[in-house]
Amino acid sequence: MNPGEARRAPAETPTNDVRAPLEPSQDAYGQILLAVLEGRESHEIMERDDGLVYCGDPRDYFAPFRRWPPVERQAMRFVRGRVLDVGCAAGRVSLHLQDRGHEVVAIDVSPLAVEVARRRGVRRAEVGSLETVDASSGLFDTVLIIRNNFGLVGTEGRAGSVLRRLAAITTERARIVTDSVDPERLENPAFRTYRRRGYGPVRPRAQRFRVRWQRYASPWFYYLMLTPAELARLVEGSGWSVLRVIDDGSPRFAVVLEKDRPAAPTRQGSRRP
Repeated sequence: MNPGEARRAPAETPTNDVRAPLEPSQDAYGQILLAVLEGRESHEIMERDDGLVYCGDPRDYFAPFRRWPPVERQAMRFVRGRVLDVGCAAGRVSLHLQDRGHEVVAIDVSPLAVEVARRRGVRRAEVGSLETVDASSGLFDTVLIIRNNFGLVGTEGRAGSVLRRLAAITTERARIVTDSVDPERLENPAFRTYRRRGYGPVRPRAQRFRVRWQRYASPWFYYLMLTPAELARLVEGSGWSVLRVIDDGSPRFAVVLEKDRPAAPTRQGSRRP
């Protein structure tokens, strides 16, 4: 990561409640992916509201399975049945699972990302988000929220409502396969100091970002970066439980959640122990 200087963010209110497709001028992320697909120079530029700017390699979104981070490869072992791929980007995960025989519905808020995924062979890719997907798409056995997309739940208080929404569109034995980047493990101290603003103990703090590329800029959005313990706490009481944490000590770790099963009804007249 290469932090630099940028002008301070305007005082607009960011939102992660995405219900309408992005305007073309806002689809910076899709423009980045389209440039990679067409062999043009491209960089994933992230701008934070305090002036931090860093750049990533968007070719990672096209990487074959053998080049994925180890925790992502291990997490794929827990995928089963019909799959919802949230934030599908260029479709690398959807394509891998299609090859394994899964039925996959891929969604992304970026219309151009959906176009890229379709052009690469994703059979069902649609513009959508966690706020727009509903039972009309059918029920899913696995929900994938990979590449730290769980952070897009936004502020800490929204996690529970998002997880409850996913419970309504999944089968009884469903799983969520997701991941996060632990900011305490990153070399760049800027990600740790952001969490320590104000007073009191360190806690999850939603960072405020937007994606930039050339003349395109996405809306500002909230983004959570969590430690494994923080992610586990956010899940409590949501209708999901942590089944497995896949952690090799690198900044990125994966988590498999399993839907809580309803308690068996007590027979009328029976005595409780």
